[in-house]
Amino acid sequence: MPRRLLRGLWQRWRRYKYRFVPWIALNLSHNPRTLRYVPEESKDKVISDEDVLGTLLKVFQALFLNDFDKQSEILTLLPEPVKSKYQDLLALEHQRVKLLENRHQQQNILKPEEILYKTLGFSVARATSSLISAGKGVFVTKGLVPKGAVVSMYPGTVYQKYEPIFFQSIGNPFIFRCLDGVLIDGNDKGISKVVYRSCNGRDRLGPLKMSDSTWLTSEIHNPLAVGQYVNNCSNDRAANVCYQEFDVPAIFPIELKQYLPNIAYSYDKQSPLRCVVLVALRDINQGEEFFSNYYTIVS
Repeated sequence: MPRRLLRGLWQRWRRYKYRFVPWIALNLSHNPRTLRYVPEESKDKVISDEDVLGTLLKVFQALFLNDFDKQSEILTLLPEPVKSKYQDLLALEHQRVKLLENRHQQQNILKPEEILYKTLGFSVARATSSLISAGKGVFVTKGLVPKGAVVSMYPGTVYQKYEPIFFQSIGNPFIFRCLDGVLIDGNDKGISKVVYRSCNGRDRLGPLKMSDSTWLTSEIHNPLAVGQYVNNCSNDRAANVCYQEFDVPAIFPIELKQYLPNIAYSYDKQSPLRCVVLVALRDINQGEEFFSNYYTIVS
């Protein structure tokens, strides 16, 4: 019995260590390929914020149009010019699809991963990692990811460095630390899940959702919200993606916030919402797993 218990603990540790910050830090000298050097914090950008914003708007707008029949309550709250814009976009999309497919197929609602492929030319999903005992990883399931593409988002509750996260952090391998000390808890289980759902309900304005909570379930509405399952690179597996911080601008369309997989722990109208995206460092082929640099060294 003790031997079985020890074996179980050892197997859990072998999976957990790939996300355990002290373990990764102690092994940096043995694994220099996990580091990425940048001259200063402000230059830790593989692509511009404008490119990140453009990609998110493109994907979220496609998801919104695909689910247009369920957006009636939201549409009634939007200004007439915005409402007309979506109706015009939907009409154009129907005309385009009609040329390619018959009417029966046209009326089918696409799955989120199909929308992602249709919009960006690739789709991603969680699956068993190719790393031994590393648990889940994230793979390109269809298409080709071009260098510089946004491949996923790191979902979760966003904590300022002065906010309490002790109990949520116990045994939690999904806490991401930003350069400025902001933390994102991407755990989809336990107390972390409860906290996120609570904050999500707090910020909701009638039918207008300020964030997406479906990443906590098996039915994810935003197919990019799988970044917390991307594993660290190793000497054998070089990084092909890296993390990049992104603050959601005030101009972000309110009707598309329902797809943002992040929520602030404390309600704050002044501070922009922190998100973290993963960006491709090279072209990534179908079937490949994502591996990231967890650490950025500012020189």
